[in-house]
Amino acid sequence: MAHILEHAIADSIKIIPLIFVIYLVIEYFEHKNNTWLSHKLMKTKRFGAVWGAVLGSIPQCGFSVIAADMYSKRHITLGTLVAIFVATSDEAVPIILSYPEKAYLVTAVIAVKIVIAVICGLLIDAFYNSKKSVNVCREEHHHEHFHGNCESCDDGIVKSAIKHTVKIFLFVLIATLLITMLIEWIGEDRLSVYLLNGSVFQPFVSALVGLIPNCAASVVLTQSYLTGTISFGSLIAGLSSGAGVGILLLVKRNKNIKESIGIILLLYLIGSISGVLLQMIA
Repeated sequence: MAHILEHAIADSIKIIPLIFVIYLVIEYFEHKNNTWLSHKLMKTKRFGAVWGAVLGSIPQCGFSVIAADMYSKRHITLGTLVAIFVATSDEAVPIILSYPEKAYLVTAVIAVKIVIAVICGLLIDAFYNSKKSVNVCREEHHHEHFHGNCESCDDGIVKSAIKHTVKIFLFVLIATLLITMLIEWIGEDRLSVYLLNGSVFQPFVSALVGLIPNCAASVVLTQSYLTGTISFGSLIAGLSSGAGVGILLLVKRNKNIKESIGIILLLYLIGSISGVLLQMIA
């Protein structure tokens, strides 16, 4: 147990300096007024899903929270909402970037998820035709200002970055500790069988994990992929079905509960099917 703990702490501590710098940059942009982007998103018409997918790919779940609020007020289409949710990776990008030797994976994750988000978003808007029910907002400066880490602007950039770094460090430490314990105690071969490694069913399990409305889900999925515990297809499945706390806000603010449940199920299907297809191709 002492060896496992020592290994987990050593692996987690080494990411602190770089991950702090990454969150410092993210906090700088998030503390800038993001209501202008929200307003531009409302004004998009035919290609709202494309614009939404690009915004959703920005690290953390800030835009998924914004999208949930905007959709509950019917300021964006269902396709745009889904595109933002699918493109959201929450903490995956910062964590991958904190491992320089694997930073190249960020491009693949973002690119694949944007493609999936755009295709699904455009198809939904084409068949659901939700544009008719969109209320176009013409006031540019009154929209609510959100942060991906759910903190207020009063904390300041440095303090927010420190708090977020500590939180993610703890999540990474716990995830690394659990994965290391499972490998040590169960055995890599047996664990591979339990997690359906190499099976087309693994993305379905990962997609369920992704639905957990907390950044811990993306941390566990990313760490599991980086350690070789799950496949790339399963990683995409989990990251595509989850939208961080955006899902919680959707359930809270959207008056149509049945619709919110339907959107969550749709996200699960998109994540699972996309993951299976990627697993079959790879």
